[in-house]
Amino acid sequence: MQIIPVGEAGKPRNQFPPVYVGDTLIHEDDIAREMQHHPAEELAEAWHEAARSLVIRELLLHQARGLHLDKIEDEEDRIARVLELELNVPDPSEQDCERFYAANPSRFRSPTIMAVSHILLAAAPDDVQERMSQEEVARQLLSSLLDGRAQFSTLAKDYSACESRHQGGSLGQISKGQTVEEFERPVLSLNEGLNPELIETRYGWHIVRVDQRIDGEQLPYEHVKPQIRQYLSESVTRRAFRQYLQVLAAETGVEGVDLELPDSPLMQ
Repeated sequence: MQIIPVGEAGKPRNQFPPVYVGDTLIHEDDIAREMQHHPAEELAEAWHEAARSLVIRELLLHQARGLHLDKIEDEEDRIARVLELELNVPDPSEQDCERFYAANPSRFRSPTIMAVSHILLAAAPDDVQERMSQEEVARQLLSSLLDGRAQFSTLAKDYSACESRHQGGSLGQISKGQTVEEFERPVLSLNEGLNPELIETRYGWHIVRVDQRIDGEQLPYEHVKPQIRQYLSESVTRRAFRQYLQVLAAETGVEGVDLELPDSPLMQ
């Protein structure tokens, strides 16, 4: 992560434009303090996220004044009341939920569970010579397994760089999200038995055997309906929030920052 350079006054050294919401200036000092909550690789990105967050807050507080909500002392409560009054978010209907379920069947399956064993021929990702050498060893070992000249557990014990060598190479049961993506993606597509191809990851070369595969099953609609309803409600809320802020920005005026929002709420 990039360290933000600071000047004599402790503020970021930058040439970013002044930021206004209507006639209200969002001070540089406030943006600088807010940046600690928006870590980013680049200074400009951190500054922009911080400035945008403060602009959104000021827009909502400005609207609170217009709605005569000044008697609510706590700013967070004031903002929440604005959104409660102004943000019209319809609840997803039963038909909406059913359509989403029918259009996304792969999202509503129980996980595939596999019992997997492997032999790891380790090599650092940046050591080209070692990776080439270990690949050759791995291919020789795989060949001996494919033609029955060797036992998997014996080769795992003698050659594998993984602690699973003490269990004959067994990794136990795995499912999606439990291993690194470059190992998981090809392994979860395999059928039971010895994989005739090597799998390469950042750790080296893997000889893989699937000892058991239990495919996931489609979950019934009634089981996942609460999850679908919550997802659709959050999606509609995000969209309505973005549209509402764009209307406020057009009415009030925003200068110095792009108010285009990502697909996630900046205000909770």
